[in-house]
Amino acid sequence: MNGSGDMEAASASGGGMVGGDEDEVVYLDPFNIATTKNASVETLKRWRQAALVLNASRRFRYTLDLRKEEEKEQRRRMIRAHAQVIRAALLFKLAGEQATIVLGTTVSPPSPVGDYLIGVEQLASMTRDHNFSALQEYGGVKGLSDLLETNLEKGTDGDDASLSKRRNMFGSNTYPQKKGRSFLMFLWEAWQDLTLIILIVAAAASLALGIKTEGVKEGWYDGGSIAFAVFLVIFVTAISDYRQSLQFQNLNEEKRNIHLKVIRGGRPVEISIFDIVVGDVVPLSIGDQVPADGILITGHSLAIDESSMTGESKIVHKDHKAPFLMSGCKVADGVGTMLVTGVGINTEWGLLMASISEDTGEETPLQVRLNGVATFIGIVGLAVAVSVLAVLLIRYFTGHTRDSDGTVQFKSGVTSFGDAVDDVIKIITIAVTIVVVAVPEGLPLAVTLTLAYSMRKMMADKALVRRLSACETMGSATTICSDKTGTLTLNKMTVVEAYVGRKKIDPPDDSSQLHPDVSSLLHEGIACNTQGNVFVPKGGGEEKMEISGSPTEKAILAWAVKLGMKFDVIREESSILHVFPFNSEKKRGGVAVQGDNKVHIHWKGAAEMVLGSCTEYLDSNGCLQPMGEDKEFFSEAINQMAASSLRCVAIAYRTFDLDKMPIDEEQRDQWVLPENDLVLLSIVGIKDPCRSGVQNAVRICTNAGVKVRMITGDNLQTAKAIALECGILPSEADATEPNIIEGRAFRVLSEREREQVAKKILVMGRSSPNDKLLLVQALRKAGEVVAVTGDGTNDAPALHEADIGLSMGIQGTEVAKESSDIIILDDNFASVVKVVRWGRSVYANIQKFIQFQLTVNVAALIINVVASVSSGDVPLNAVQLLWVNLIMDTLGALALATEPPTDHLMERSPVGRREPLITNIMWRNLIIQALYQVSVLLVLNFCGISILHLKDETRKHATQVKNSMIFNSFVLCQIFNEFNARKPDEINVFTGVTKNYLFMGIIGITFALQIIIIEFLGKFTSTVKLSWKLWMVSLAIGLVSWPLAIIGKLIPVPETPFAKFFTKPFQQRRAGHWA
Repeated sequence: MNGSGDMEAASASGGGMVGGDEDEVVYLDPFNIATTKNASVETLKRWRQAALVLNASRRFRYTLDLRKEEEKEQRRRMIRAHAQVIRAALLFKLAGEQATIVLGTTVSPPSPVGDYLIGVEQLASMTRDHNFSALQEYGGVKGLSDLLETNLEKGTDGDDASLSKRRNMFGSNTYPQKKGRSFLMFLWEAWQDLTLIILIVAAAASLALGIKTEGVKEGWYDGGSIAFAVFLVIFVTAISDYRQSLQFQNLNEEKRNIHLKVIRGGRPVEISIFDIVVGDVVPLSIGDQVPADGILITGHSLAIDESSMTGESKIVHKDHKAPFLMSGCKVADGVGTMLVTGVGINTEWGLLMASISEDTGEETPLQVRLNGVATFIGIVGLAVAVSVLAVLLIRYFTGHTRDSDGTVQFKSGVTSFGDAVDDVIKIITIAVTIVVVAVPEGLPLAVTLTLAYSMRKMMADKALVRRLSACETMGSATTICSDKTGTLTLNKMTVVEAYVGRKKIDPPDDSSQLHPDVSSLLHEGIACNTQGNVFVPKGGGEEKMEISGSPTEKAILAWAVKLGMKFDVIREESSILHVFPFNSEKKRGGVAVQGDNKVHIHWKGAAEMVLGSCTEYLDSNGCLQPMGEDKEFFSEAINQMAASSLRCVAIAYRTFDLDKMPIDEEQRDQWVLPENDLVLLSIVGIKDPCRSGVQNAVRICTNAGVKVRMITGDNLQTAKAIALECGILPSEADATEPNIIEGRAFRVLSEREREQVAKKILVMGRSSPNDKLLLVQALRKAGEVVAVTGDGTNDAPALHEADIGLSMGIQGTEVAKESSDIIILDDNFASVVKVVRWGRSVYANIQKFIQFQLTVNVAALIINVVASVSSGDVPLNAVQLLWVNLIMDTLGALALATEPPTDHLMERSPVGRREPLITNIMWRNLIIQALYQVSVLLVLNFCGISILHLKDETRKHATQVKNSMIFNSFVLCQIFNEFNARKPDEINVFTGVTKNYLFMGIIGITFALQIIIIEFLGKFTSTVKLSWKLWMVSLAIGLVSWPLAIIGKLIPVPETPFAKFFTKPFQQRRAGHWA
């Protein structure tokens, strides 16, 4: 965990105060957590313990299981010591299935097994024990490849028959996963709610007493109807939860499905990690995950981070003396290729993954805050329920409670014990049902529902969410720090300008303008100093040629091929002695190549940096010229190309004495390639055009109050040109310091200066990953909510530090992806903007649901409290309240939490971290609707018999009609108010409603069920059929909520949140206490 995250978490858990201004002092309670990213375990425990929860197993299902996390760490430490025991256990578990699981530990000579000369047991034993002597006995990596029928340069054949044969023999690169919870488990969890259990007990007692006193035919209705309603609530809740869990399972599958390149049939092929087979040859570079167990074939400065397996944060260097590679580890530095020797369950990583269940649960800030809201409402509801219980019991036993026909219910010495118990159970049932309605268990879970929906939809918008909380935090983002290459640009690069000596080659691929010596050195430098590859199929021409590598390398390789470079021939004739992989700090990469008894050291990288190390250059005639004053010419050429938004790359070399070369392999690995006294061969300008939708996306962000900043390793002039084209820099006049700044100028500033400058920066050129981290830290300290993009391994700290880390799905390394919160699958900045829309949509949908639910809560509680205190009876009974709870909790959440994002969301400012969940606009809407519902329904309760012209009816029937009317009107008010909740701050609440099929479906189902309940299920709900006139009146009562909402929205509200008016006296009192 980083320092700032710990500090923030600690302050949140401590309940202290933050903020500098006296008026802005915020006193933190356990639920006031601005960010849960990197929050401490103590903080998470504190808010859970502070929450009033009726069903903990359901409420905290999607939060981090702290106990399981500890168990996972213990299991990780045990794996290496107990690998064989775990393998044996899995063997028994998978008995009957075809499994290739290894139990042996002894090393035996290779013996034919099936179609291969070595068996899976021998391979796994050698790799697991890192048995170097066994490897030598098999003939080293070359002998092992022969046993596995693999060519170390061209890989496996790659045909389906060969791959199938290898999977059958050595297993597939998958592992048995723990099955997700069944639907029955979700039913069991939904059943755990304390209030529902009490209601079931009450229903059972009521059922027994009813049957005893009234017989089976009539006596089962009261208890049976409550039991049925409770089971319906449990069943619907379980279905909703189960659907969410399936969505999360599908997303987890996507996260595990890493794509990588292997060499098959002499060409690089992109496959899923699950399709790797024993015998595959896999290239490795910085940031990659080792996809399976294997042996190093070739490597240069290869360093592996094995902490994911060993638990020790130690970088292990790999060479031919330590060639064993473990699945699941990360490449920390260098490059290499490996031969796969073990996959799936025959690797320690596979065992670990099979032994633990992946817990994707985590806290999100909204979940924490909504637990606080739910706890507060729950305490109020509990107090109301206890009050109602006390009032009803007192009125009952003092003879002030009457039946619907007017007779006193309890007469001392007259009423039988059974009748009294039955009446008391009904009173308790009503009180408990009030608790069910009052405690909004669905409020925190609505976050999970809307996140599950949003995450599924975001996949279609090319964004894979790795951390739930990032989805909602993105809605609060105030700034996006974006890479240039591939994110703002297309990442389709071509060489459009080239200088050799002082001569500009036009067109740049005209080889006739180059001297053979220059061409030869250029070809050698480009072919050897690359991680890319050029594959020409047999009999295929240039049009069928395949070039692989990074976009920059592909562009340079394609240019060199047009100049006549024979890639395969040069690689075969040259012996690569040492490689310095491209380094984002030094902005260059180098290679030492031996050929014809001499050593050439080739460098390629940022043009002005490589130029700074050059003392001579080769002109187009192949003559060596001193750099001298010509350096000004080259610098001017670089600036001109950069001003045309070209990426400038210089290619240079120098000779080195073979006698001075380190002979020993270990010494060579430690050897630092000389980078001084270079000879400049060429400077190329690479065009990478802007993405078509970027300018519009940047404008949308600006209008939404989100500032876009570009951070790039490119030349500042190139960055400036692209920023002007994208709209990040509004005009040429804005292209001055500190709006545009170089990384080195920013990093030398003091911490306080960086904070002041950071907010003004729009473009940072020639930045290193550490500069990006410093900028993120400075912006966060200044109060910004920062989203940052990154694709390289060295971007991991910045991705981890930012509020939202966005890694690139195409160019991003596995290390970057694991450090990020969201993966942008198409590397497109427009997709980042879509994520902002979805983030705002999550927050807005939760607010809609809160407004709707609190309106129902307030109205139902006030109606029942006033009625019970005044008349000793409640118009809404237990079954009716459970139906209202179902509409409000599960169906309401489903309808409102799944509203798709609208353009209107991007016309607002970002939501602040500390802004109240219930805004003044929501309070206004809520109060107006609740007051209307309470007023109308209480008038119906006390004057309904006369208003509805029921005086001629019997008292019992008139009361039943009145109560049925109250119940029907109340439910219809909620149905109509659900439309109002869709657009809390807009006059037209019907925009886009017909496109939201789920919302319309739920409204239709709710209305249809209400008709069925009133017209056909009166025995269960204690209602009677209503005439069409009363139905019209009920509809009219509900319909009034629409014009009322429009009138309400014309009432202005103060900007200062209402909560501050109420909490200020308490803050001042506590401020005195802290002082």
